[in-house]
Amino acid sequence: MAETSEISEQKAELEKGFDPNTMRKTKPGVKRLALTLSVLFSFLLGFPFLWKSIEIYRAPLPFKDIDSLSERITSNPLQFPCGFQAIFVGFGSKTYEELSRLEYSIFNRMTGLTSKRTQCGSCSSNFSVSVTFDSDSSCTQNGHNPASYHCGEIKNVDFNADDEVVDDELEFVLGRSYSKGKKWYTVIVVNRDKMIKVAIGKYRHAWIVGSVSEEEAALRISEIFTKVFMNGGNEEDVIHGEFMPVGADGKIILSFNLLNADPQDWIYDWDFDRIEETMLSPVLEALGHIANISVESQVLYHTPKSSFSHWDDERGAHIFSVGDLPFFVNSNEWHLDTSVTAGGRSKILHFAVYIPSAKECPLLLQVPDGDISETNGFISPMWGGIIVWSPPNCSRDTESNYQTCRKISSHDLQMIYEVFMGQLRQLFGLTSHNLFIGRSGGAIKLASEKGFTEWELDFLSRQHACSNLHSCSTTLSSLSRLVQSLPRMIIMEEIGKQVEFSLEAAKQAESDASLGIFYSSAGSSRQARSLAEDAFFHPSIMSVSYYSFEHCFAVYSPFFLPVSLHVILAALREWKRYKQEKTKYLTWVTKSNAAAS
Repeated sequence: MAETSEISEQKAELEKGFDPNTMRKTKPGVKRLALTLSVLFSFLLGFPFLWKSIEIYRAPLPFKDIDSLSERITSNPLQFPCGFQAIFVGFGSKTYEELSRLEYSIFNRMTGLTSKRTQCGSCSSNFSVSVTFDSDSSCTQNGHNPASYHCGEIKNVDFNADDEVVDDELEFVLGRSYSKGKKWYTVIVVNRDKMIKVAIGKYRHAWIVGSVSEEEAALRISEIFTKVFMNGGNEEDVIHGEFMPVGADGKIILSFNLLNADPQDWIYDWDFDRIEETMLSPVLEALGHIANISVESQVLYHTPKSSFSHWDDERGAHIFSVGDLPFFVNSNEWHLDTSVTAGGRSKILHFAVYIPSAKECPLLLQVPDGDISETNGFISPMWGGIIVWSPPNCSRDTESNYQTCRKISSHDLQMIYEVFMGQLRQLFGLTSHNLFIGRSGGAIKLASEKGFTEWELDFLSRQHACSNLHSCSTTLSSLSRLVQSLPRMIIMEEIGKQVEFSLEAAKQAESDASLGIFYSSAGSSRQARSLAEDAFFHPSIMSVSYYSFEHCFAVYSPFFLPVSLHVILAALREWKRYKQEKTKYLTWVTKSNAAAS
């Protein structure tokens, strides 16, 4: 009974000291805390799934390779190796020392004629010179002569024959000795007691025949090598890439148009199929490695010009001057852009034959020096060319039946085609005449039935390859900066493949250029540029289905932010409450243990 009374007294004493604000007799439960934390953890676990659901697919792009290509193109301009060979016939025998001195003289003269600044697409800093003396008694060659020119063979060429015959015979002799890699260009000097004659063939050689000293021959050879074979016969060293008349996709569309100014006076048609089949086909084949060229034609009526002309009694014709050319094309009436094959990045070159009305016939173009233009035509850079063709006996005759459809004669068509070819050559940056005038004298340039000689095609290939690689590098660098600046931009797998293929083609073009394979380098560079353009202008890049992280946050935060905030605050509040209740319980337990002891 005494123990029971003692326990009762202790309980009474504990009950007297119990404070419900700081103590509690029962252990706090964890159900509310577990429920609150489970809701919080469900939100946290669901966040990766939410992030995955709004993830934008981005194909990996080779940014380092793009930067490497850009650095190579910028720091090391593309250079092609070229070989130049001079063959002297009829100068007697020479020692190797004399041969080396003459070779060194030609090399130094060529170096002095080239630009001091390394030009992309040229071979001004990557060329070699070979000299051969082929006489009756001996034949002396230096060590790095191209794959093997056979001494004595050049003597079988009859240099008194017609230039075309000489050119073909030289190609037969020299063409076999050219290596498949680096291109070799040859100048043959034949010492004869006659007036000096210089001709530049349609292949990769030229010849000088006449009474000429070694010093004079070296000067002429250096100039032909540098100004003709190296620079394409141009005054400037290069054709700037922005003026190359080739579309970004590597395509050119030649649009030929016959414009009848006033069909009330007369109506003319032409046999364009004959022009395309017999005349244009070799040209398109020759330029095939530079661009993918297609041809179309049309005949238009009611196409007056925009400029005015005046009557000249002395010449008996209507005259329009060079100052009128900017206003000649009537863009409101000349509906020339009708091609359905032209893509957004294809280049269209227009060639128009303008037939004036009877009240302005004949119509002649007056050049700045006051003379009448021989071709009666002109070009507009990056647009095309125009020829004004006045019908024969075009003065108005009221008794004639003007409504009868007539055809341009074959002779006139041939003349028109020749003018068109001259204009096309000018649009590509080449000269349209057959003379080369240098410091040491002039030379006759033989024309090719393909419209472009082999050495001109080499020059265009080098310049075109350089222009394409520059454009490819610029486009890929722009794409790289754009993609890296927009981390939420969609990058389709197709874009990644196009970029990779573009870089591979660019690398192949550089490799071919280093080996001197001009045509293959131009083709690979064209492919590289086209693929880079396709990747940059891919429809998915311009899509509105991508957005920045800030935009994504603004879209989802009105729903998730309030809910998440309430869940987090509830979890923190419940955790705080649980700690407080547990502290109360521990306080009661401590006091109980102290009272029991």
